[in-house]
Amino acid sequence: MPELPEVETVMRGLRARLEGRVILRADARRPDLRWPLPAGLEARLTGARVVGFRRRGKYMLMRLEGGESVLLHLGMSGRINLAPPSAAFTPAARHEHLALETEEGWRLGFVDPRRFGMVDLVPTAAEDTHRLLAGLGPEPLEESFGPESLSSALAGRRTSLKAALLDQRVVAGLGNIYVSEALFRAGLSPRRLAHTVVGQRAARLVPAIKATLTDAIAAGGSSLRDYVQPDGELGYFQHAWRVYGREGAGCERCPGPPSCAGVRRIVQSGRATFYCPRTQR
Repeated sequence: MPELPEVETVMRGLRARLEGRVILRADARRPDLRWPLPAGLEARLTGARVVGFRRRGKYMLMRLEGGESVLLHLGMSGRINLAPPSAAFTPAARHEHLALETEEGWRLGFVDPRRFGMVDLVPTAAEDTHRLLAGLGPEPLEESFGPESLSSALAGRRTSLKAALLDQRVVAGLGNIYVSEALFRAGLSPRRLAHTVVGQRAARLVPAIKATLTDAIAAGGSSLRDYVQPDGELGYFQHAWRVYGREGAGCERCPGPPSCAGVRRIVQSGRATFYCPRTQR
């Protein structure tokens, strides 16, 4: 599933091409994705001007003139295709369930083979009260996310640190890849009990999370399976992974076999975790 860097990359691509544009046509090709589409979606979008974008966790919000926002979630296999006005006409992509066209000819297509994504409409003034956003934790790239706030969120949690960081109520937007990468940067074991991450440990982890996400956004995210940027380009952060997907290899802090065991893969809560048992404690 796309994580914060992938969603941020997609949102920035949409903002660059659609902000200030008027939606000339909206075409919903089925009544539902993961959940039913909002009643009258096509009519409510047609003629609306896009005035801004916002990301919240792994969700995107496209704000419209008139006080409504389109809430988008890519799910497991969703992606956004953006075609410029100069592009030759091509038929809709397979599994394209929603298409928007602007007056200038820009075309947005929401493609989702598994239909685990979602589209909803919410009053812009009430975005944060939507049932999917109301319980989200702090944004990890904002200044308000610091060692003290993280320590407070982890207090009393006797789950593994990895599981706690995947809980969107603790911090919004983190997923399996970037938790593994951030924990490696911080030198903290994914097996460590979450409530023990206070003081200097939290002070190491917060900047590691911020740096990991910032680097991934700069690289356009990590391209796995269906994820591409809106212009069709792939993300490249997977080439900078330090532990994720590198089972048995040496990490940058130690040489790997035979001197040490190398990066280890374990399963936590049904998800693969990659870490260096020699340097992450």
